[in-house]
Amino acid sequence: MCGIVGYIGPRDATPIILNGLKRLEYRGYDSAGVAVLEDQHIEIRRDAGKLDRLFTTVEQQPLHGQLGIGHTRWATHGEPNVRNAHPHVSASGEVVLVHNGIVENYLELREELESEGVEFKSDTDTEVIVQLVDRFMAKDGSLEDAARQVLRMIRGHHGIVLFSSRQPDRIVAARMGNAGGVVVGFGKDEMFISSDLPAILEHTREVVFLESGQMAVVTREGMSLSNLQGETLEPHVDIIFWDPVAAEKGEYRHFMQKEIHEQVRSLTDTISGRVDFETGRIMLPDLKLNEKFVKDLEKIYIIACGTAGYAGQIGAKYIERIAKIPVEFDIASEFRYRDPLITDKMAVLAISQSGETADTLAAMAEGRKRGATLWANINMIGSQAMRIADGYISMQTGPEIGVASTKAYTAPIVNLYMLAILLGELRGTLDDNTRRALVAELSHVPEWVSACLEREAEVEEVAKAIKDITHCLYLGRGINTSTAYEGALKLKELSYIHAEGYPAGEMKHGPIALVDEDMPVIVVAPQDDLYEKMISQIEQAKARGGKVVAVATVGDTLIPTLADHVLWIPKTHPLLSPVAAVIPLQMLAYHIASLRGLDVDQPRNLAKSVTVE
Repeated sequence: MCGIVGYIGPRDATPIILNGLKRLEYRGYDSAGVAVLEDQHIEIRRDAGKLDRLFTTVEQQPLHGQLGIGHTRWATHGEPNVRNAHPHVSASGEVVLVHNGIVENYLELREELESEGVEFKSDTDTEVIVQLVDRFMAKDGSLEDAARQVLRMIRGHHGIVLFSSRQPDRIVAARMGNAGGVVVGFGKDEMFISSDLPAILEHTREVVFLESGQMAVVTREGMSLSNLQGETLEPHVDIIFWDPVAAEKGEYRHFMQKEIHEQVRSLTDTISGRVDFETGRIMLPDLKLNEKFVKDLEKIYIIACGTAGYAGQIGAKYIERIAKIPVEFDIASEFRYRDPLITDKMAVLAISQSGETADTLAAMAEGRKRGATLWANINMIGSQAMRIADGYISMQTGPEIGVASTKAYTAPIVNLYMLAILLGELRGTLDDNTRRALVAELSHVPEWVSACLEREAEVEEVAKAIKDITHCLYLGRGINTSTAYEGALKLKELSYIHAEGYPAGEMKHGPIALVDEDMPVIVVAPQDDLYEKMISQIEQAKARGGKVVAVATVGDTLIPTLADHVLWIPKTHPLLSPVAAVIPLQMLAYHIASLRGLDVDQPRNLAKSVTVE
């Protein structure tokens, strides 16, 4: 997960920036760099790999100045090397920029610039931004006006920080959408900028969190805030207490709320470096796959517990549909006790946020004993599950503090979707056009999640309406059956309300007996090929006096006439709809628990990592 640090003031910027980047190291990255204004000239040091290499580079080639920016990058466009590391400088050498996010229309913008004679020095989408800023700045001389014009041109979600040697008294920072957070910190005759609080906490406790569509012009004396139309805004200054745990929550009431909102960024990072949208190919090198093994693969067992298990159920459907490999999902705690039929022509794929879940590790050991190839989908690099596996996929979510998992549910879903495409390509079950189409859908995932998050206020109103319930039934069908399971689990974990998830077709085989005016039915009903079936379930619940809350696709005109409350999600590709559909259910559970005055981050009796059987 990319990190940004900026400084302007009387002190040497370099050590402040490097130490700030060190505090963001937990987010994951594959290259790093720093740019400092030294004697009215922009000096840059960059390196691939870990920050220690950049520290060594700076030690060997020192740079000093009182204004600078730094970045840790996780590759999206272009290989993780020095050429593609941030910061990126313009052709004139007078504008430098760091960036979190993906420029969705960078190809057409790059072609336009190249037609004007601009020579690009990297393979990144980011360089398009700095070259455009340089072009507009040459016309009117204003860094902020040039940046504002460019931000109106580019598509996607972004956190951007830049400065220019032509205006050496300022740094410009902006946020678009949810992929890149930007925090501005106030000091005495000095200012700090970061993508997250830990980088600047030792220097300041007065901060402003930029909202989407806002731009800050930061000088030593302070900051001015405006929108993309140039209208002046009044910044809201938050005081962060010197409790490092509380401080890292930033603008959110709880870690869980923060982590729900971080899913735009965590999913961007999960996709980054693994997808080549130009060729329509997936790259998962840590799995160490080869074509012969994949073609000979007879079966895959997916094993996991709890939330990870529901992600695994969705992944099993992806692999069977896309790669045409038989897949069996098992709860890890049951797997080793059922004498599974495993051979060396099979793989066992374990999913675990911590990589230390006792039941999952035991199930992996059973797979190893029977000759299977072991794969792990984990969040914690260096964990036991990663170490014992033959190959792995990391989730790229960053730390997840809240006990009830959110980021570590949507990330493995996307990982397994990518794995299914890669297996399909290696196995020869995907033609080129289908593969490209499936890969292209990944570019929309952060945007879909962002659209769901923007409706949080609507979800909170539904939470207020049903917060006093004692029971709840969740229904889903097809690939969203697991969404219903996960939604029910979240409500149980956080609010201690009895909730059950069911395949919608099973309602009339028992659960319908429970439906009355006191038991809401939450229905996951996007407009997919099972939509009409879900409409039938809603009508059956309403006929028994049930209150219905429906997760529905924006633009649906029928469901609002049937349901008591609607949680809207954007139109998505059917296979990826679970990623969007779970977001309002996460928010609903969160707000119900919060309204009931419960400990959202540490629910009773639960632990983040279950290390005992």
